Amino acid sequence: MPTGFGRLWTAQSVSSLGDGVSHAVLPLLALTLTRDPMALAVVTAAGTLPWLLFGVLGGALVDRWDRRRTMWGMDAARAVLLATTAAAAALDVLSIPLLAAVAFLLGLGGLFFDTAATAYLPDLLGRDPALLERANSRLRGAQTAMSGFAGPPAGSALLAIGRAVPLLADAVSFMLSALLVRSLPALPRPVPEIRESLLRQARAGASYVFRDRVLLGLALRPAVGNIAFLAVETVLALFAHDRLGIDTFGFGLLLTAEATGGLLGAGIASFLGRRLGTGSALSCTAAVEGLAILGLAAAPNPYVAGLALAVCGAGMGATMVLGPSLRQTIVPAHLMGRVASTSRMLAMCAAPIGAFLGGWLATTYDIRTPLYAAAVLLLAMTAVTASMTSNRRVEAALRAAAATADPVGAPAHSASKDPAREGAADLL
Repeated sequence: MPTGFGRLWTAQSVSSLGDGVSHAVLPLLALTLTRDPMALAVVTAAGTLPWLLFGVLGGALVDRWDRRRTMWGMDAARAVLLATTAAAAALDVLSIPLLAAVAFLLGLGGLFFDTAATAYLPDLLGRDPALLERANSRLRGAQTAMSGFAGPPAGSALLAIGRAVPLLADAVSFMLSALLVRSLPALPRPVPEIRESLLRQARAGASYVFRDRVLLGLALRPAVGNIAFLAVETVLALFAHDRLGIDTFGFGLLLTAEATGGLLGAGIASFLGRRLGTGSALSCTAAVEGLAILGLAAAPNPYVAGLALAVCGAGMGATMVLGPSLRQTIVPAHLMGRVASTSRMLAMCAAPIGAFLGGWLATTYDIRTPLYAAAVLLLAMTAVTASMTSNRRVEAALRAAAATADPVGAPAHSASKDPAREGAADLL
């Protein structure tokens, strides 16, 4: 791995720790101000709005900007934002509108940072598929450990000391990440396309995803998966309490089992890709997720439920390494930001659908119904996308990408005349 990857990995790990802290602290701070469920929902929802409102446009801007500068600039801005919020907490002037605005701006910074990091990584690693899988495995593992394991309990513990303390700690984490990213090697930027409006460039990036079978299959998995997983998450606490007899502490252990499976899946993703082929591995992990949710729905006791969630987490962890690695390998550098943000936006837009679906099914039928519906949805998605991301199509896409390599700094073509598009047309 290039020397710069260690710094990028450390920066993203520190940043993920800060994300875990803020995800736990902002709702808890809101809870000290109000007991109105709608007000609490506004703070939670505000963090996802940037992806829904600016996802594709954000990708188009990242493709215009220097990616390293975008990353450290966003982390520095989030550090200043959190330090200011910590001052507001110390002065006892926090309010629900202020917390909602902070959550929105943190989400907006995350949009630009994550998109720029996704686009920067393949350039740093020379678009090598094996290196990208190893790198994404390490990045995904660190993200799960920091934002899922370490961040939330650390945020809760720091909040017990004082309301400003976790916000200041989060600000320090983002500033450290900014300094580390700023020390990364400056890579040449892709030469801009023929000057077009931002909206037209955003449309070109979205069109690139929808016209390519492999990329569309990679985008559909997290989109449909989010509908299924949010349907489960919406009723999981109630299911665990009413059907499995799990208390609050036990529910935390149940979620920990899922995160542990995610770490395992991220660790074995490269092995699965080598043994089965990336396309077959993606189909297998998607099927495993569906079968695991089916097992959760039928679980007779907490132990079987924990095992089912761990297996589901392993499938998700492997999928979230293999899918992005393949996308980073086959997408031209000058389109990477738009393609990544389009895929992420589809997944984020699907999440509220799953939440409402889970609540409606549980209310209309039974608490287990959303789980069975989610399993059926995941297995149906696996069947639909299996041919879209088959080994044959994936290998053809990799050959087309190698033959029409778009090296950083080389003149970029407009989306309608991109040579990679002509190579990918053979896949349709």
